[in-house]
Amino acid sequence: MKLDIKNLHQDVISKVLGTQDKNLNVLKQYFSAKITVNNGFIESFGEVDQVLLENVFLTLIKLAESKVNYNERDVIYIIKYLERGNDVDNIINFYTFRKPVVVTDLGKPVFPKTFNQSLYIDVLKRYDLVFGVGPAGTGKTYLAVAYAVSLLKSNKIKKIILTRPVVEAGESLGFLPGDIKEKIDPYLIPLYDALYEFLGRGVVMDLIGKGVIEIAPLAYMRGRTLDNAFVILDEAQNTTKTQMKMFLTRLGFNSKMLITGDYSQIDLKHNNMSGLLEAMKIFKSLEDVKFIYFETVDIIRNPLVQKILERYHEG
Repeated sequence: MKLDIKNLHQDVISKVLGTQDKNLNVLKQYFSAKITVNNGFIESFGEVDQVLLENVFLTLIKLAESKVNYNERDVIYIIKYLERGNDVDNIINFYTFRKPVVVTDLGKPVFPKTFNQSLYIDVLKRYDLVFGVGPAGTGKTYLAVAYAVSLLKSNKIKKIILTRPVVEAGESLGFLPGDIKEKIDPYLIPLYDALYEFLGRGVVMDLIGKGVIEIAPLAYMRGRTLDNAFVILDEAQNTTKTQMKMFLTRLGFNSKMLITGDYSQIDLKHNNMSGLLEAMKIFKSLEDVKFIYFETVDIIRNPLVQKILERYHEG
């Protein structure tokens, strides 16, 4: 591949290559190819899909010319998307016209990073009961909390409730000191982290104190009816069938429920069937319930995580 970039503005070239050539290094690593930028040309050498690589660069160039910001993780997604034979214009339109879910406490807009993530947010807007199922790192919980915060900020709900079953991930942690909050908080750190990013630690603590935000183990949901709330059940693969039924029947008026989980990471003991797996079978044909299935291509962590999961899946 030999791509002429002599007529491109230097700002566009800089954005395509990334800060300290980070985007370029991602491309080199992904394609296992030598890629150089010299004398107004981008050239690649070695056994590489030249058409795919050129389409990736053309996409990055068009996005840069449209002043769309992207980073290394976006570059990986663009590669994976085009690698599947999808159209260049689709991915350009996706990045150009996507809208932020929420703005963080520091003023940074949070966008869906993949087509499935965008579909996820759209479905959350239209359905009261949604299941987000897929591997770690696909943004299931993060985006759900972002959307819940957006509803709270716009006064469309009065409360955010975040819950998860307290199940140790394959190891015994032994006795944990402290009161009930101190005992369960280690299991809920991902939920706190997302809230702190979107609202700021001080605001989150204030809202928790007022009962506007509630973070609690699943057992605390029993016997309640949850009205005017956005309710998220995280790590649902570790619910039992009884727990899942109990949780789903808590849905009240003007409320939405989201259940997230990864059925490849079930930590239940004593041969208990996962409540998530049973719910996937029971509700798959119910029109009022929507399932969004994430794939490894939706992983937005370090690109190596995607490769690790793919190898485990292949094995």
